Amino acid sequence: MPEADPAALARLATRRSVKAELLREPGPDEATLHAMLDVAMRVPDHGKLGPWRFLILRGEARAAAGEVLARCFRAREPEADDAAVAFERGRFERAPVVVVVVSSPNARAVKIPMWEQQLSSGAACQNLLNASLFAGFGAQWLTEWYAYDDDVARGLGLTADERVAGFVYIGSASDAPEERTRPDYASRVIEWKGAGS
Repeated sequence: MPEADPAALARLATRRSVKAELLREPGPDEATLHAMLDVAMRVPDHGKLGPWRFLILRGEARAAAGEVLARCFRAREPEADDAAVAFERGRFERAPVVVVVVSSPNARAVKIPMWEQQLSSGAACQNLLNASLFAGFGAQWLTEWYAYDDDVARGLGLTADERVAGFVYIGSASDAPEERTRPDYASRVIEWKGAGS
């Protein structure tokens, strides 16, 4: 059994998303990002399917992916002005690194519910956020409209069976994130003692 690590638990209790627009260079280097993605993959995975994959957007790839967004946004919103299109084009340039976490379920694994495979992808997003925290970076898990757009998915190379679980923006925080109101423990945690408890 692992030893207790109160310091790590206390650190996790402070985890807070840093808004993408507050993330700056430097981002994680190659070795650090590799280690972070190794952590992202250490998630519950019924059947050992690995029902996810990761696309890394950094450097010029962010601008190229932004062109996909701009094209798809223009098709969705033909009346949009140039400023609106430019805003969409620049979304991936808000942070040094953007990791596209792709839910890539295996439909042939009939004994493994699709829902469990999708939850595993969500867990990968959360593990990546935690890895970012412990690696000294800020991060934000976003979806926004383009996570649900089929044309964007095709433009990023996803198959018809895949979906974006999240875009995880990673970089150095330009400012400390503000704490937000958290759910009250007593309103969300109940010790079950039988029907009607």
